[in-house]
Amino acid sequence: MSSNAEKFASEVDVTGFPGDVLPEQQKYEHPLVQRYATKEMSAIWSPAMKFTTWRKLWLALATAEQELGLKITDEQLDQMRSHLYDVDFAKAEEYESKFRHDVMGHVHAFGEVAPLAMPIIHLGATSCYVGDNTDIIQLKEGLKLVRRKLVQVLAVLRDFAQKYRDLPTLGFTHYQPAQLTTVGKRCTLWMQDLLLDYERVSYELENLPMRGVKGTTGTQATFLELFDGDHEKVKLLNQKVCSMMGFDKCIPVSGQTYTRKIDFHILSVLSGIAQSAYKMCGDIRLLANLKEVEEPFAKNQIGSSAMAYKRNPMRSERVCSLARYIMSLPAGAANTHANQWFERTLDDSAIRRIILPEGFLAVDVVLNLLQNIADGMVVWPRVVEKHVMDELPFMATEVILMECVKAGGDRQELHEAIRVHSMDAGKIVKSEGKPNDLLERIAADPLFASVHSKLESLVDPKLFVGRSMEQVDEFLADCIVPVLEKEKDLLEVEQVDGVNV
Repeated sequence: MSSNAEKFASEVDVTGFPGDVLPEQQKYEHPLVQRYATKEMSAIWSPAMKFTTWRKLWLALATAEQELGLKITDEQLDQMRSHLYDVDFAKAEEYESKFRHDVMGHVHAFGEVAPLAMPIIHLGATSCYVGDNTDIIQLKEGLKLVRRKLVQVLAVLRDFAQKYRDLPTLGFTHYQPAQLTTVGKRCTLWMQDLLLDYERVSYELENLPMRGVKGTTGTQATFLELFDGDHEKVKLLNQKVCSMMGFDKCIPVSGQTYTRKIDFHILSVLSGIAQSAYKMCGDIRLLANLKEVEEPFAKNQIGSSAMAYKRNPMRSERVCSLARYIMSLPAGAANTHANQWFERTLDDSAIRRIILPEGFLAVDVVLNLLQNIADGMVVWPRVVEKHVMDELPFMATEVILMECVKAGGDRQELHEAIRVHSMDAGKIVKSEGKPNDLLERIAADPLFASVHSKLESLVDPKLFVGRSMEQVDEFLADCIVPVLEKEKDLLEVEQVDGVNV
């Protein structure tokens, strides 16, 4: 009789499964899309957005061409306007399979529903007219959503910083205890990074140019031919199309494509947001280990399948994981830009289809998570205070020394006594695991009698935080509140997506 182990070996295919099993689940699903991405950012990078924008661009081009004198009828434009959103993707794929060209597949699919316009759709344009301009529009819309969520994160962190502006906590340098700060002041460090990111996003939004109407190699030669050599009309055509599509600026010169350096700049901004998020959530993870801070934890949430007691900072860990990926993307954009030969090579296409949408999808998730974490973050003041008091006696010795000297004590004698007491107290903490008893030792030493009555007040943690509280107030008033006032409309927009995992 076979053992169960032998049955397993003979009956279970550990490397695969029958072809007719779970047929609907045999296709890879991208976890960024299936598990994390929000509806809002997904919509911006969706086929619906992409291909309806193509149609809008064809309509804008034809409209501008008519205004500048080309023989395009109102009926042709009416048909195009009436069919901006009824994209037949199956028909477009059928044409693409026939022509081996995605843009011409959609030209013919558009022409089927707007037959009067078929002769003038894409007139004078190259594929990059719809492709590159749509990419720029998606970059712009993506940045607008990122800006909104950055502002919303800053608003939540503003409230947290205000609430804990005066709660003393250990500072850390080299992850070793250092001079005190406050919980709110530490929060402003996170906020300052995100504020710099907001400023970079705003700069890109204000300066992002449309590719416009440039032609096959960027010379506008075809359009010059269409307008019988009239340079002014060609220039006006470019300006009109960019304006109709919502852009104040168009790129001054181009090859076939807009310079791929723009992609690098945009992904670098997203990388900056990821860096800020990673730093903030890295701090939260370390503070969670100290049990000073916890991220939100749902009532029925399971921290570990094995260790039922655990409360892992899983959202902060997810932020760090996604941020690490986002930070890797600018390198791909840099190499793509550097390797564009002359007016254009197509080796930019495949990688851009991946890194541009994925960069935005991932940053959007990160910002949703940051807002969720900040909004529900729990601080445990007693634990914070305990850690402060474990270290504060050592930090307070200089104050104690000065007070005793002012009362007539011998500085050198007092210094030596403090040194001895500090070494002994430190030894007790490290070798026996007992609490820091330095203050008790000083309180029992007659040499320090002049401060015994006020020893407790000399080690009030708030005396050791410097200008932390004032810095919080000043930073919020001078740097954060003006942004929140400027962007108050963005704060009123409700989030479409929550954090479900």
